[in-house]
Amino acid sequence: ILFKQVGGVPKRIRIDNLTPAVKKKRTKNEEAQLTDEFVQFQHYYGFDVQVCNPRSGHEKGNVENKVGYIRYNFFTSAPIMDSYEGLTDQLFHKLEADRNRIHYAKNVRIEDLWQEERDYLLALPEKPYPVFKEHLVKVNKYNEVKVDQTLVHVPKGGNYSQLQMILTWDQLKIVSPNGEILLDDYRPYMKKRKALPWLSIIKTWIHKPRVVEYSRYNKYLPGRIKEFLLVDNLIIRRKRLEALASLLVSHDMKKINEEFYELIAQDKLPSDNNPYEVDWSKYDSLAPREEAVN
Repeated sequence: ILFKQVGGVPKRIRIDNLTPAVKKKRTKNEEAQLTDEFVQFQHYYGFDVQVCNPRSGHEKGNVENKVGYIRYNFFTSAPIMDSYEGLTDQLFHKLEADRNRIHYAKNVRIEDLWQEERDYLLALPEKPYPVFKEHLVKVNKYNEVKVDQTLVHVPKGGNYSQLQMILTWDQLKIVSPNGEILLDDYRPYMKKRKALPWLSIIKTWIHKPRVVEYSRYNKYLPGRIKEFLLVDNLIIRRKRLEALASLLVSHDMKKINEEFYELIAQDKLPSDNNPYEVDWSKYDSLAPREEAVN
């Protein structure tokens, strides 16, 4: 994001001994060793790296002071934000306007100094470097994996013993061993509203109808449908789940909830007329009926 905002890449970047970038700190006899992932990132953009010495705060003190300046001038109160992207844009425009002040030592506008520096930037590649992490994961018995301390439902995840999870800073992707993308969504902490994969969830419930009332997705069910599904008889619950799954092929959950009574009238959803679904006439036909004698 920083390279995109400044419109280029600095020729040299000084970094602290952060774990994602430095796997072995500099000693008296040996230079610092960078992680393979950071080296790939460095080579993609073409900049040189200078690693700070351990326990040498003066080497990065100017940066720490700038962090304090941002905090005390732009975050005196909690910012109002709709998303992380929106907050990034807000901060960028504030910093852009802040460059119009006079530099404390050079007595020149910071914006003028920046325009001189921009001529020395390296050109940006056509595409940004894909920064991501990969993990092998397994789903639990409810087809869920834990991401950012949150359980996330993976459609068809139970069909495979292992899945590949690919994480970027804001998104996650779950891929099967065959290369099929089972889930492509935002990470939970992004707080993005998303449509739940109801068909996959309902199919999981069909095999285990007892879990409906304990599932973490229960609270997201529309009121009519929740009451409809939470019947005590598990045989009836399974049949209703099957009927709901068949409707979800051509309808979304909101539409089914809105047309709930019409669908019952059309027998597309089993009603409560016969709660145990027993046809008593078949039992009556098995026993001879005696005429009453006066």
